[in-house]
Parts: sequence; structure tokens; C-alpha cells
Amino acid sequence: KQWYQRRVRGVPSVVPKQITTPCGIYMGLNDCKDKPLCVVSIIRSGDILLEAVRKLEPGIRVGKILIQRDEEDADKKPIFFYKKLPADISQCYVLLVDPMLATGGSAICAIETLIAEGVKVENIMFVNLFSCAEGLIQIQRKFPEINVVTLSVDDTLNEDKFLVPGLGDFGDRYYGTNH
Repeated sequence: KQWYQRRVRGVPSVVPKQITTPCGIYMGLNDCKDKPLCVVSIIRSGDILLEAVRKLEPGIRVGKILIQRDEEDADKKPIFFYKKLPADISQCYVLLVDPMLATGGSAICAIETLIAEGVKVENIMFVNLFSCAEGLIQIQRKFPEINVVTLSVDDTLNEDKFLVPGLGDFGDRYYGTNH
């Protein structure tokens, strides 16, 4: 719990707050909205986490970046297709969301896109569910200032650059579009 709170406290608008409960005092977190927040999803799987964030913060600004990995390339390099971001994105603290972090290629491409739009690297937090050391290392090498929040770190990548043990293509599984 303390690790989670330290990471969430990395969001500038989240500050500690003492909360009185029927059973005692709890040190929780409070959203003080000093700095505008924006959630940016890496389409399509990122939209799953985007909707979860929007349930917690219904009025949050939203951006989208479409990046797909080149399945013909052995390294599965990312291909940038599209972005639609709020006009004031450079003034926001950005939660970049994508449930899977494998090679780090798509996340790095998305971070570079945000930086090109004027977002300071220290104002980006990458939030995902499943990752592996390879992808985390790539992001850390390129952007050591980035906060990364992940639920799980899988062992490695297979020859197709999927997480192992992993769960395959998250978007296909979630949306029922397995091929």
C-alpha cells in the first residue's frame, strides 16, 4: 500500500490527507486539482485503462495516440499512425495508459509524441498492468525521469515479442477479436 501511495503521490494533484473513519484516523490521498490532468491512451488496448481512469475522474481531459507494432519486423518496431491531444496538453500532467509493456517500443514512441507536443518528461506517468524487464529497461534508459506504475512484471519476451508467461494480445482478448 505504501508503494502504491508513493507512486500515486507522484501525480502533482494528489496530496496526503487525514481522513476520519468510524474506526479511527487514516492517512489517505486527496485530489486538489492544482495541475490539470490528462489521460492519453495508446489505442486500442489503452482505451480499456482510459475508461477506468474516467470512472475515477469523469471530467479528465482525454488524448489518443495510435501506434501499432510492425508484425513483419523481427523486432516488432512501432509505427506511429495518429494523435489527437487536448490543445493545452503541454500544461498537463499526463497519465499515459496501455495495459501491456513488452519491448517498450510503443510506449517510447508515445512518450516522444507527448514531448514533441510540449509535455515535460517529468510530467508523464506511464501506467500499465503487465510488463517485463526488457521494456522497463528500455523506458528507463531513454527516459530516466518517467514514473512507471505496473501491476506485474513477467519473466521475459518470447520470439514474437509477447510477454511470458503473459496472456497474449490484451486487446484481442478483451474485445474478443482473436485471430
